[in-house]
Amino acid sequence: MNDHSGHGQTDHGVHAAHGGGEPGGLSVSRSGYTLELDSAILTAGVQPVGFRVIGPDGRAVTEFVSEHEKELHFIAVRRDTAGFQHVHPVKDGEGTWSVELALEPGDWRFFADVHPAGHDGTLTLGIDAAVAGAYEPRPLPEPTGVARIGEYTVALDGGLVPGEASGLTFTVSRNGRPVTDLQPYLAAYGHLVALRVGDLGYLHVHPEGEPGDGTTAPGPGIAFMAVAPTAGTYRLYLDFRHDDVVRTAEFTVRTTAAGPRSEAASEHGGHHHGGHHHGAHAHH
Repeated sequence: MNDHSGHGQTDHGVHAAHGGGEPGGLSVSRSGYTLELDSAILTAGVQPVGFRVIGPDGRAVTEFVSEHEKELHFIAVRRDTAGFQHVHPVKDGEGTWSVELALEPGDWRFFADVHPAGHDGTLTLGIDAAVAGAYEPRPLPEPTGVARIGEYTVALDGGLVPGEASGLTFTVSRNGRPVTDLQPYLAAYGHLVALRVGDLGYLHVHPEGEPGDGTTAPGPGIAFMAVAPTAGTYRLYLDFRHDDVVRTAEFTVRTTAAGPRSEAASEHGGHHHGGHHHGAHAHH
């Protein structure tokens, strides 16, 4: 969760509506809005997926408030945390959204992060889908604090503390050199999604500052504030844009015990947690 909007045109603090750090996306229906798939059984490969957000009146919602430059953020991830994709579907006049996803066999979770017009905040709805085929679940990557995506390395400083806001800083380098010309992506230099391992409880966090505010540098560091709702293990997915390509760095983080030094330690990167990136991909 994020109590720091950092974006003047939107208040992403509305995610606090999930309840003091409670994760979103655990329910297919919330506050009268329901996520509905064209089909919950899919075939493997790259294919279109269609869905709707049904409103309290039983009809597909057609009007949404943009959050971070998009009316809807769609996240797809397999239940073993592999295959993460953050995409932006296209909506037709009837309220049906469509998007292409690259799907491997297994059990998947889809999240729609939306702010329906007339509703008082952002909702994250989640739904399961099954992709047919031989499923080979991947083991959870160990925490190492470093993710590698081709020529890029992303190092994570900071930790997650149950029930407390803590700092996370991601430092991006390319071929060993700091990247100082990150490009804005969704009105920020980075976009972070955190999922709780075990139930994929969804935390949507955003960085401190924004491009063009006069203080936020375009790398190499991207700073976030995050609240882990409970103790446990989390998967972090950082999207960043460089050379006109959005790349995703993945980490595994285990929470650290709350203590009197937790805040100072997080400020100085005292906790080093993370995990090796698997299923590396770049997408436009």
